[in-house]
Amino acid sequence: MKRLCCASVLAVWCCLSAATPTPAPVRAEIDALLSVLGASSCQFNRNGSWYSPAEARDHLLRKLEYIDGRGTIESTEQFIELAASESSWSGKAYQVRCGSEAPVESRQWLMRQLDAIRGAARKVKP
Repeated sequence: MKRLCCASVLAVWCCLSAATPTPAPVRAEIDALLSVLGASSCQFNRNGSWYSPAEARDHLLRKLEYIDGRGTIESTEQFIELAASESSWSGKAYQVRCGSEAPVESRQWLMRQLDAIRGAARKVKP
């Protein structure tokens, strides 16, 4: 019994020690992307239901925290791929619909927003 307990503690410690926080520049970029989503007037579809921008941001933030607790997210593109492109429950692609425009896959919408964020950052740097 004691051996089983020690093995369990060791397994948990190994899993926890492997997870390192997302690097600060990547996390800042992801936070900026989620802020853009939350401040938009676009709706977010997951598993057949449309959600408000704030609900979408909160959902993706929870997914980020879940993934971040199990490993390191190395890039914003990796976050989009792992957490913001499809439902981990159903495998269905997320969609974003802005106004009367046709819905697009969230991967496409988020990558466009990421390009805009990076473009704005390049203009600010001397």
